[in-house]
Amino acid sequence: MHKAVALILAIIVFAPTSLAQGSRIESPPDKIEFASPILESETELVVEYTLTFPSPVASKYPANNEVPIRAFIPKGRASKVPVVVLLHYLGANNQKAETSLANDLARLGMGSVLVALPYHLGRTPPGYRSGELAIQPDPDALVESMTQAVLDVRRAVDWIASRPEFDSTKIGLAGTSLGSIISTLVYAIEPRISASAFVLGGIDLAHILWHSSRVVKQRDRLRRLGFTESKLREAIAEVEPSRYLNPADSRPTFLVTAKFDTVVPPTDAQKLAESLANEKILRLNTGHYGGVFIQQRVQRLVARFFEETFAGKPFEPPKSVYAPTVRLGGISSTDSLVQLGVGFDLWRSSNDRFVSTLFATPRGPQLFFGGRVDQSISVGLFAGPRKVSLGVVWSRVL
Repeated sequence: MHKAVALILAIIVFAPTSLAQGSRIESPPDKIEFASPILESETELVVEYTLTFPSPVASKYPANNEVPIRAFIPKGRASKVPVVVLLHYLGANNQKAETSLANDLARLGMGSVLVALPYHLGRTPPGYRSGELAIQPDPDALVESMTQAVLDVRRAVDWIASRPEFDSTKIGLAGTSLGSIISTLVYAIEPRISASAFVLGGIDLAHILWHSSRVVKQRDRLRRLGFTESKLREAIAEVEPSRYLNPADSRPTFLVTAKFDTVVPPTDAQKLAESLANEKILRLNTGHYGGVFIQQRVQRLVARFFEETFAGKPFEPPKSVYAPTVRLGGISSTDSLVQLGVGFDLWRSSNDRFVSTLFATPRGPQLFFGGRVDQSISVGLFAGPRKVSLGVVWSRVL
Protein backbone atom coordinates (compact mmCIF):
# COMPACT_ATOMS: atom_id res chain seq x y z
CA MET A 1 0.00 0.00 0.00
CA HIS A 2 2.73 2.41 0.98
CA LYS A 3 4.64 1.54 -2.18
CA ALA A 4 1.57 2.23 -4.31
CA VAL A 5 1.05 5.64 -2.66
CA ALA A 6 4.71 6.45 -3.16
CA LEU A 7 4.46 5.51 -6.83
CA ILE A 8 1.39 7.69 -7.35
CA LEU A 9 3.08 10.62 -5.63
CA ALA A 10 6.16 10.13 -7.78
CA ILE A 11 4.04 10.24 -10.94
CA ILE A 12 2.24 13.38 -9.78
CA VAL A 13 5.43 15.16 -8.78
CA PHE A 14 7.79 14.15 -11.57
CA ALA A 15 5.71 13.35 -14.65
CA PRO A 16 4.53 16.91 -15.39
CA THR A 17 8.10 18.20 -15.15
CA SER A 18 9.42 15.54 -17.51
CA LEU A 19 6.64 16.16 -19.99
CA ALA A 20 7.21 19.90 -19.84
CA GLN A 21 10.95 19.48 -20.36
CA GLY A 22 10.43 17.07 -23.22
CA SER A 23 8.08 19.40 -25.09
CA ARG A 24 9.26 22.87 -24.09
CA ILE A 25 11.17 23.63 -27.25
CA GLU A 26 8.30 22.48 -29.47
CA SER A 27 5.50 24.25 -27.59
CA PRO A 28 4.90 27.80 -28.85
CA PRO A 29 5.41 30.56 -26.29
CA ASP A 30 2.39 32.00 -24.54
CA LYS A 31 0.71 34.82 -26.42
CA ILE A 32 1.36 38.29 -25.05
CA GLU A 33 0.40 41.87 -25.82
CA PHE A 34 3.40 43.65 -27.36
CA ALA A 35 4.26 47.28 -26.62
CA SER A 36 4.35 49.74 -29.48
CA PRO A 37 7.73 49.84 -31.24
CA ILE A 38 9.85 52.97 -30.80
CA LEU A 39 11.15 54.89 -33.81
CA GLU A 40 14.93 54.78 -33.45
CA SER A 41 16.33 56.22 -36.68
CA GLU A 42 15.51 56.93 -40.29
CA THR A 43 17.68 57.07 -43.41
CA GLU A 44 16.98 57.29 -47.13
CA LEU A 45 17.00 53.48 -47.18
CA VAL A 46 15.35 52.20 -43.99
CA VAL A 47 13.36 53.11 -40.91
CA GLU A 48 14.56 51.42 -37.73
CA TYR A 49 12.30 50.62 -34.78
CA THR A 50 13.22 49.05 -31.44
CA LEU A 51 11.15 46.98 -29.08
CA THR A 52 11.69 44.93 -25.91
CA PHE A 53 9.51 42.04 -24.81
CA PRO A 54 9.75 39.51 -21.94
CA SER A 55 11.45 36.22 -22.69
CA PRO A 56 9.18 33.16 -22.43
CA VAL A 57 11.90 31.59 -20.27
CA ALA A 58 12.89 33.23 -16.98
CA SER A 59 16.55 32.72 -16.07
CA LYS A 60 18.06 33.75 -12.73
CA TYR A 61 19.53 36.87 -14.36
CA PRO A 62 16.98 39.70 -14.77
CA ALA A 63 19.01 41.37 -17.54
CA ASN A 64 18.75 38.22 -19.64
CA ASN A 65 14.98 37.99 -19.34
CA GLU A 66 14.18 40.98 -21.54
CA VAL A 67 14.61 40.51 -25.30
CA PRO A 68 15.56 43.60 -27.32
CA ILE A 69 14.84 43.51 -31.04
CA ARG A 70 15.59 45.94 -33.85
CA ALA A 71 13.27 46.10 -36.85
CA PHE A 72 14.38 47.54 -40.20
CA ILE A 73 11.66 48.44 -42.70
CA PRO A 74 12.47 49.60 -46.26
CA LYS A 75 11.73 53.27 -46.79
CA GLY A 76 8.81 54.09 -49.05
CA ARG A 77 7.23 50.64 -49.03
CA ALA A 78 3.92 50.45 -50.89
CA SER A 79 2.69 47.21 -49.31
CA LYS A 80 3.58 44.54 -46.82
CA VAL A 81 7.17 43.38 -47.19
CA PRO A 82 8.87 40.02 -46.66
CA VAL A 83 11.02 39.95 -43.53
CA VAL A 84 14.09 38.03 -42.36
CA VAL A 85 15.00 37.36 -38.71
CA LEU A 86 18.76 37.75 -38.19
CA LEU A 87 20.75 36.01 -35.43
CA HIS A 88 24.36 36.81 -34.47
CA TYR A 89 27.39 34.70 -33.55
CA LEU A 90 28.63 33.58 -30.11
CA GLY A 91 30.19 36.40 -28.09
CA ALA A 92 28.97 39.22 -30.35
CA ASN A 93 29.58 42.69 -28.90
CA ASN A 94 27.57 44.43 -31.59
CA GLN A 95 25.27 43.72 -34.50
CA LYS A 96 27.26 45.45 -37.25
CA ALA A 97 27.24 42.41 -39.52
CA GLU A 98 23.50 41.93 -39.08
CA THR A 99 22.84 45.64 -39.65
CA SER A 100 24.86 45.48 -42.86
CA LEU A 101 22.80 42.50 -44.05
CA ALA A 102 19.61 44.32 -43.02
CA ASN A 103 20.59 47.17 -45.34
CA ASP A 104 21.28 44.72 -48.19
CA LEU A 105 17.85 43.20 -47.65
CA ALA A 106 16.24 46.65 -47.54
CA ARG A 107 17.77 47.53 -50.92
CA LEU A 108 15.93 44.51 -52.30
CA GLY A 109 12.63 45.50 -50.66
CA MET A 110 12.75 43.25 -47.60
CA GLY A 111 12.57 44.00 -43.89
CA SER A 112 14.68 42.57 -41.08
CA VAL A 113 14.31 41.86 -37.38
CA LEU A 114 17.51 41.53 -35.32
CA VAL A 115 17.16 39.49 -32.13
CA ALA A 116 19.71 39.54 -29.30
CA LEU A 117 20.39 35.97 -28.17
CA PRO A 118 20.43 35.00 -24.47
CA TYR A 119 23.32 36.42 -22.43
CA HIS A 120 24.48 38.65 -25.30
CA LEU A 121 24.61 42.39 -25.93
CA GLY A 122 22.05 44.21 -23.77
CA ARG A 123 21.07 40.88 -22.17
CA THR A 124 24.52 40.38 -20.62
CA PRO A 125 24.32 40.17 -16.81
CA PRO A 126 26.54 42.67 -14.92
CA GLY A 127 30.07 41.40 -14.40
CA TYR A 128 30.11 39.10 -17.44
CA ARG A 129 31.25 39.42 -21.04
CA SER A 130 28.74 39.25 -23.88
CA GLY A 131 28.00 35.59 -24.53
CA GLU A 132 30.08 34.28 -21.62
CA LEU A 133 27.11 32.46 -20.06
CA ALA A 134 25.59 31.21 -23.32
CA ILE A 135 27.72 28.04 -23.55
CA GLN A 136 28.43 26.75 -20.05
CA PRO A 137 30.05 23.45 -18.99
CA ASP A 138 26.70 22.39 -17.60
CA PRO A 139 24.31 20.44 -19.87
CA ASP A 140 21.22 21.62 -17.98
CA ALA A 141 22.29 25.26 -18.35
CA LEU A 142 23.05 24.70 -22.03
CA VAL A 143 19.63 23.17 -22.66
CA GLU A 144 18.02 26.09 -20.82
CA SER A 145 19.96 28.69 -22.83
CA MET A 146 19.22 27.03 -26.19
CA THR A 147 15.56 26.58 -25.29
CA GLN A 148 15.31 30.23 -24.29
CA ALA A 149 16.91 31.30 -27.57
CA VAL A 150 14.48 29.27 -29.66
CA LEU A 151 11.41 30.49 -27.78
CA ASP A 152 12.65 34.09 -27.92
CA VAL A 153 12.88 33.85 -31.71
CA ARG A 154 9.44 32.24 -31.91
CA ARG A 155 8.03 35.12 -29.86
CA ALA A 156 9.73 37.55 -32.24
CA VAL A 157 7.90 35.74 -35.06
CA ASP A 158 4.66 36.28 -33.11
CA TRP A 159 5.43 40.01 -33.11
CA ILE A 160 6.18 39.97 -36.85
CA ALA A 161 2.86 38.22 -37.52
CA SER A 162 1.07 40.98 -35.60
CA ARG A 163 2.54 43.85 -37.60
CA PRO A 164 0.89 45.41 -40.67
CA GLU A 165 4.29 46.26 -42.22
CA PHE A 166 5.31 42.63 -42.74
CA ASP A 167 4.04 39.85 -44.98
CA SER A 168 3.63 37.04 -42.46
CA THR A 169 3.54 34.45 -45.26
CA LYS A 170 7.14 35.33 -46.16
CA ILE A 171 9.26 35.13 -43.02
CA GLY A 172 12.90 34.14 -43.45
CA LEU A 173 15.57 33.28 -40.91
CA ALA A 174 19.36 33.65 -41.09
CA GLY A 175 22.05 33.05 -38.50
CA THR A 176 25.81 32.90 -38.23
CA SER A 177 27.76 30.33 -36.16
CA LEU A 178 25.81 29.99 -32.87
CA GLY A 179 23.04 31.98 -34.55
CA SER A 180 23.04 29.40 -37.34
CA ILE A 181 22.62 26.52 -34.87
CA ILE A 182 19.73 28.35 -33.18
CA SER A 183 18.26 29.07 -36.62
CA THR A 184 18.38 25.36 -37.47
CA LEU A 185 16.34 24.53 -34.37
CA VAL A 186 13.81 27.30 -35.06
CA TYR A 187 13.55 26.29 -38.73
CA ALA A 188 12.90 22.68 -37.74
CA ILE A 189 10.20 23.57 -35.20
CA GLU A 190 8.55 26.79 -36.38
CA PRO A 191 6.25 26.23 -39.40
CA ARG A 192 5.90 29.96 -40.11
CA ILE A 193 9.50 30.16 -41.33
CA SER A 194 9.43 30.09 -45.14
CA ALA A 195 13.17 29.83 -45.84
CA SER A 196 16.45 29.84 -43.93
CA ALA A 197 20.11 30.63 -44.49
CA PHE A 198 22.62 28.86 -42.25
CA VAL A 199 26.06 30.45 -42.22
CA LEU A 200 28.92 28.47 -40.60
CA GLY A 201 26.57 26.19 -38.69
CA GLY A 202 25.93 22.49 -38.29
CA ILE A 203 24.16 19.82 -36.29
CA ASP A 204 25.23 17.16 -33.76
CA LEU A 205 25.83 19.59 -30.91
CA ALA A 206 27.70 17.07 -28.79
CA HIS A 207 30.22 16.47 -31.57
CA ILE A 208 30.60 20.22 -32.15
CA LEU A 209 31.20 20.88 -28.45
CA TRP A 210 33.60 17.94 -28.17
CA HIS A 211 35.74 18.98 -31.15
CA SER A 212 35.35 22.76 -31.49
CA SER A 213 38.36 25.03 -30.98
CA ARG A 214 36.00 27.69 -29.60
CA VAL A 215 34.93 25.95 -26.37
CA VAL A 216 38.13 24.30 -25.08
CA LYS A 217 37.68 25.44 -21.47
CA GLN A 218 34.07 24.29 -21.32
CA ARG A 219 35.01 20.91 -22.80
CA ASP A 220 37.86 20.41 -20.31
CA ARG A 221 35.47 21.20 -17.47
CA LEU A 222 32.92 18.70 -18.80
CA ARG A 223 35.61 16.01 -18.93
CA ARG A 224 36.55 16.69 -15.33
CA LEU A 225 32.89 16.27 -14.42
CA GLY A 226 32.94 12.82 -15.98
CA PHE A 227 31.23 13.57 -19.28
CA THR A 228 32.11 11.88 -22.54
CA GLU A 229 30.84 12.89 -25.95
CA SER A 230 28.16 10.20 -25.84
CA LYS A 231 27.04 11.16 -22.33
CA LEU A 232 26.85 14.80 -23.37
CA ARG A 233 24.80 13.82 -26.41
CA GLU A 234 22.25 12.14 -24.15
CA ALA A 235 22.19 15.10 -21.75
CA ILE A 236 21.44 17.71 -24.42
CA ALA A 237 19.22 15.60 -26.69
CA GLU A 238 16.32 17.98 -26.11
CA VAL A 239 18.05 20.74 -28.09
CA GLU A 240 19.75 18.62 -30.75
CA PRO A 241 18.54 19.96 -34.15
CA SER A 242 18.69 16.55 -35.87
CA ARG A 243 15.96 15.38 -33.49
CA TYR A 244 13.50 17.81 -35.11
CA LEU A 245 14.64 18.15 -38.72
CA ASN A 246 12.38 16.47 -41.25
CA PRO A 247 14.26 15.12 -44.32
CA ALA A 248 11.06 15.57 -46.35
CA ASP A 249 10.76 19.29 -45.49
CA SER A 250 10.92 21.13 -48.82
CA ARG A 251 11.32 24.69 -47.56
CA PRO A 252 14.33 26.32 -49.29
CA THR A 253 17.61 26.60 -47.38
CA PHE A 254 21.03 28.06 -48.17
CA LEU A 255 24.16 26.84 -46.39
CA VAL A 256 27.51 28.63 -46.27
CA THR A 257 30.23 26.36 -44.90
CA ALA A 258 34.00 26.60 -44.46
CA LYS A 259 36.26 23.79 -45.63
CA PHE A 260 38.86 24.32 -42.87
CA ASP A 261 36.49 25.23 -40.04
CA THR A 262 37.75 24.24 -36.57
CA VAL A 263 34.89 25.93 -34.67
CA VAL A 264 32.05 24.01 -36.34
CA PRO A 265 33.71 20.94 -37.88
CA PRO A 266 32.94 20.48 -41.60
CA THR A 267 31.57 17.00 -40.85
CA ASP A 268 28.82 18.61 -38.75
CA ALA A 269 28.03 21.11 -41.51
CA GLN A 270 27.75 18.16 -43.89
CA LYS A 271 25.39 16.39 -41.48
CA LEU A 272 23.15 19.45 -41.65
CA ALA A 273 23.24 19.47 -45.46
CA GLU A 274 22.29 15.79 -45.55
CA SER A 275 19.33 16.44 -43.22
CA LEU A 276 17.76 19.02 -45.54
CA ALA A 277 15.67 18.27 -48.62
CA ASN A 278 15.94 21.54 -50.53
CA GLU A 279 19.35 22.97 -49.76
CA LYS A 280 21.85 25.02 -51.75
CA ILE A 281 25.46 25.10 -50.56
CA LEU A 282 28.42 27.44 -50.91
CA ARG A 283 31.70 26.06 -49.53
CA LEU A 284 34.43 28.58 -48.75
CA ASN A 285 38.13 27.70 -48.82
CA THR A 286 38.60 29.26 -45.40
CA GLY A 287 38.33 28.51 -41.71
CA HIS A 288 35.55 29.77 -39.46
CA TYR A 289 36.82 33.35 -39.45
CA GLY A 290 38.25 33.70 -42.94
CA GLY A 291 34.90 34.62 -44.42
CA VAL A 292 35.38 38.09 -42.96
CA PHE A 293 37.52 38.89 -46.02
CA ILE A 294 34.48 38.42 -48.27
CA GLN A 295 31.76 39.22 -45.76
CA GLN A 296 29.92 41.66 -48.01
CA ARG A 297 29.90 39.21 -50.91
CA VAL A 298 28.46 36.44 -48.73
CA GLN A 299 25.85 38.78 -47.26
CA ARG A 300 24.71 39.83 -50.72
CA LEU A 301 24.33 36.19 -51.70
CA VAL A 302 22.23 35.58 -48.59
CA ALA A 303 20.09 38.61 -49.44
CA ARG A 304 19.68 37.39 -53.03
CA PHE A 305 18.69 33.94 -51.77
CA PHE A 306 15.78 35.45 -49.85
CA GLU A 307 14.82 37.83 -52.66
CA GLU A 308 14.60 35.05 -55.24
CA THR A 309 13.00 32.55 -52.86
CA PHE A 310 10.26 34.97 -51.79
CA ALA A 311 9.65 35.78 -55.46
CA GLY A 312 9.16 32.09 -56.22
CA LYS A 313 12.35 31.83 -58.28
CA PRO A 314 14.99 29.09 -57.96
CA PHE A 315 18.19 30.27 -56.30
CA GLU A 316 21.56 29.00 -57.51
CA PRO A 317 24.66 30.10 -55.61
CA PRO A 318 27.95 30.36 -57.49
CA LYS A 319 29.98 27.15 -57.60
CA SER A 320 32.74 28.96 -55.73
CA VAL A 321 33.61 32.37 -54.37
CA TYR A 322 37.25 33.33 -54.11
CA ALA A 323 38.34 33.86 -50.53
CA PRO A 324 42.00 33.89 -49.48
CA THR A 325 43.03 30.89 -47.39
CA VAL A 326 44.97 32.60 -44.61
CA ARG A 327 47.08 30.57 -42.17
CA LEU A 328 48.55 31.40 -38.78
CA GLY A 329 51.18 29.07 -37.47
CA GLY A 330 54.63 28.07 -36.34
CA ILE A 331 57.45 27.25 -38.74
CA SER A 332 60.54 25.17 -38.05
CA SER A 333 63.18 24.25 -40.62
CA THR A 334 66.77 23.06 -40.86
CA ASP A 335 67.67 26.68 -41.62
CA SER A 336 66.02 28.29 -38.60
CA LEU A 337 64.54 27.76 -35.18
CA VAL A 338 60.78 27.91 -34.60
CA GLN A 339 59.25 31.19 -35.72
CA LEU A 340 55.75 32.48 -36.18
CA GLY A 341 54.36 33.18 -39.61
CA VAL A 342 51.29 34.44 -41.42
CA GLY A 343 50.67 33.00 -44.85
CA PHE A 344 48.18 32.52 -47.61
CA ASP A 345 47.85 29.55 -49.90
CA LEU A 346 49.02 29.98 -53.48
CA TRP A 347 48.01 26.50 -54.56
CA ARG A 348 46.36 23.35 -53.17
CA SER A 349 45.85 19.94 -54.70
CA SER A 350 42.28 18.89 -55.41
CA ASN A 351 42.22 16.70 -52.31
CA ASP A 352 43.91 19.41 -50.18
CA ARG A 353 46.71 17.00 -49.28
CA PHE A 354 49.46 19.10 -50.85
CA VAL A 355 49.78 22.85 -50.51
CA SER A 356 52.00 25.75 -51.47
CA THR A 357 51.90 28.67 -49.02
CA LEU A 358 53.73 31.99 -48.93
CA PHE A 359 54.56 32.90 -45.32
CA ALA A 360 55.62 36.27 -43.93
CA THR A 361 58.04 35.67 -41.04
CA PRO A 362 60.41 37.80 -38.92
CA ARG A 363 63.26 36.48 -41.09
CA GLY A 364 61.58 37.44 -44.33
CA PRO A 365 59.29 35.68 -46.81
CA GLN A 366 59.28 31.88 -46.88
CA LEU A 367 57.70 29.85 -49.68
CA PHE A 368 56.55 26.46 -48.42
CA PHE A 369 55.61 23.40 -50.45
CA GLY A 370 54.59 20.23 -48.65
CA GLY A 371 52.04 17.64 -47.71
CA ARG A 372 49.67 17.35 -44.76
CA VAL A 373 50.41 14.87 -42.00
CA ASP A 374 47.12 15.72 -40.29
CA GLN A 375 44.70 18.64 -40.20
CA SER A 376 47.21 21.09 -38.72
CA ILE A 377 50.71 19.73 -39.46
CA SER A 378 52.50 19.69 -42.82
CA VAL A 379 56.05 18.74 -43.77
CA GLY A 380 57.97 19.82 -46.85
CA LEU A 381 60.43 22.29 -48.30
CA PHE A 382 61.01 25.97 -47.52
CA ALA A 383 62.47 28.35 -50.08
CA GLY A 384 63.82 31.43 -48.32
CA PRO A 385 65.88 34.40 -49.44
CA ARG A 386 69.08 32.36 -49.11
CA LYS A 387 68.46 28.64 -49.56
CA VAL A 388 66.06 25.73 -49.61
CA SER A 389 65.56 23.73 -46.41
CA LEU A 390 63.43 20.96 -44.96
CA GLY A 391 60.82 21.96 -42.42
CA VAL A 392 57.56 21.50 -40.55
CA VAL A 393 54.55 23.82 -40.39
CA TRP A 394 51.90 23.81 -37.70
CA SER A 395 49.07 26.05 -38.83
CA ARG A 396 45.44 26.90 -38.41
CA VAL A 397 43.35 28.41 -41.18
CA LEU A 398 41.43 31.56 -40.28
